Amino acid sequence: MVRRRLIGALGMSAVLALCLSPLLRAAVNAPVADAAMQGDKEAVRTLLKQAADVDAAQGDGMTALHWAAMKGDAEMAQMLMYAGANVKATTRLGSYTPLFLASQAGHADVMEALIKGGADPKAADPAGTTPLMVAAASGSTEAVQVLLNHDVDVNAKESLRGTTAIMFAAAANRAPVITLLAQHGADLKQTTKVIDLVALSTDFVRGNPPAPGQPAQGANGTPPAEGQGQRGQRGAAASATGNRPPAAGAPGGRGREGGVAGVTRQYQLNELVAAHGGLTPLLFAVRQGYMDSVQALVNAGADVNQISAGDKTSPLLMAVINGQFDVATYLLDKGANPNLASENGATPLYAALNVEWAPKALYPQPRAYEQQKVTYLDVMKDLLDKGANPNARLTKKVWYSGYSFDLSGVDEIGATPFWRAAYGADVDAMKLLIQYGADPNIPTMKGAGRARIADPGAEREVKDVSNLPPVPVGGPGIPPLLAAAGAGYGEGFAANSHRFAPGGMLAAVKYLVDDLHVDVNAIDSEGNTAVHNAASRGDNAMIEYLVSKGANVTGVNREGKTTVDMANGPVQRTQPYPETIALLEKLGAKNNHKCVSC
Repeated sequence: MVRRRLIGALGMSAVLALCLSPLLRAAVNAPVADAAMQGDKEAVRTLLKQAADVDAAQGDGMTALHWAAMKGDAEMAQMLMYAGANVKATTRLGSYTPLFLASQAGHADVMEALIKGGADPKAADPAGTTPLMVAAASGSTEAVQVLLNHDVDVNAKESLRGTTAIMFAAAANRAPVITLLAQHGADLKQTTKVIDLVALSTDFVRGNPPAPGQPAQGANGTPPAEGQGQRGQRGAAASATGNRPPAAGAPGGRGREGGVAGVTRQYQLNELVAAHGGLTPLLFAVRQGYMDSVQALVNAGADVNQISAGDKTSPLLMAVINGQFDVATYLLDKGANPNLASENGATPLYAALNVEWAPKALYPQPRAYEQQKVTYLDVMKDLLDKGANPNARLTKKVWYSGYSFDLSGVDEIGATPFWRAAYGADVDAMKLLIQYGADPNIPTMKGAGRARIADPGAEREVKDVSNLPPVPVGGPGIPPLLAAAGAGYGEGFAANSHRFAPGGMLAAVKYLVDDLHVDVNAIDSEGNTAVHNAASRGDNAMIEYLVSKGANVTGVNREGKTTVDMANGPVQRTQPYPETIALLEKLGAKNNHKCVSC
């Protein structure tokens, strides 16, 4: 799913060409091309009268006709062709023809002249990108119509990611072009290529890199580059790096192992992502929040419920994941199914909360939700009114919450929207979900493996020294109460990334206990209580409240840590809280004096 901006329809080779061109041109004698580059028609005319070589190319292969095409100077182009300019000349970097450059700039009159002069409107660059694709990205319906008039293949795919012209148009928000292409038979159901990240990672481990021309890393196959449009925008995937990545949820391999329901081994990040690519034109437009293009595609017959061929993301879910709430409400009005879940079990209802309270991350998070006419609560209510299931559960850890360096210390596999609201201390969202039948007692599921406590440069497996009954993989993980109380703070660096509602965690805990009557002494799969979590944050007010409601401060978790131990710097880089330690000791909790960060 996740979310890069358009770097230019010509791709990286064009960027390289722009960087090298000044150096290359300086060493080559191409006066006609130099004059055309300056837009000096009189100098060009004079040079041609002096029999200067009309096709002499600059160091990067740019001829005078290339420059005339790029600048949209039809008069100069006609002059050059009359002098015998080669309309099929290609640049040395990128192999671009004059017609390709004119199409990329949307210069319809120059394009028509070039085609009449013998240019091939169907000729693609080495990556399979056609003039129609770049013309579509330019937004010029006139340029697109010129090519359509010459019987080009409207559904041709470029070879790297399998992107079509209408996908280029959707990714660049060219609604009129979308309508025109659809009228000429553009396939609205076509998808970009799908890359199986699990298989790709296995191939790398076995020493079998991708075949030439196949991306070893990157994103979901957009014309620009798929993946994280604004990561920023979240596409249907993550990058495959060629080396097996750290465990999901683990900073550099430390933290909690990622989870998949019912699986008893540790999962890698690439397996949580599973696959990327498979985007339709509608998914391109939805991801970026391009309402005009979304409406053009829907009006042309695009299926609002066609999921991606990669990680099974629906257009509605794609919109919500990226905070494109206005687009989401439009899709709902057009019949989008609010219960279509992606491959990891995420639904639009969960996604609305996940983007609103997205953690601080080492990668940019989507921020589009801050510019929407409707809020996340509006979207949630709309989803619920249209039948969204408030108790749908994740089947995997959500890889894009923290990407490959998750600081949360929490494996959210099995989480419901209500759990996510509790984790974000979002009382308003919890109240809304309760009105529609949410169960406030559904915990996450226990993922594969146990927490790892990391000392600098080393790891050690946690030993269960408690007498608590074992919890199998897939069994109860973290109850909503413990999520609201600060899950993960005592196991790592969650405080550096966790974001929650301005009302604070105590307000959420009070709502759960006072209004919903959840068990104040509930424990998670690691044996922690809400008091453990409050202590790990030095939250004396919450501790006192929990005790007033009957919470037991003498509980010991599976690792043998008391509530005092959780307040006493249990891991590196988390400070001890002397006042909290004193409070808990006064209340009868044992201090084992095992400060790790002291």
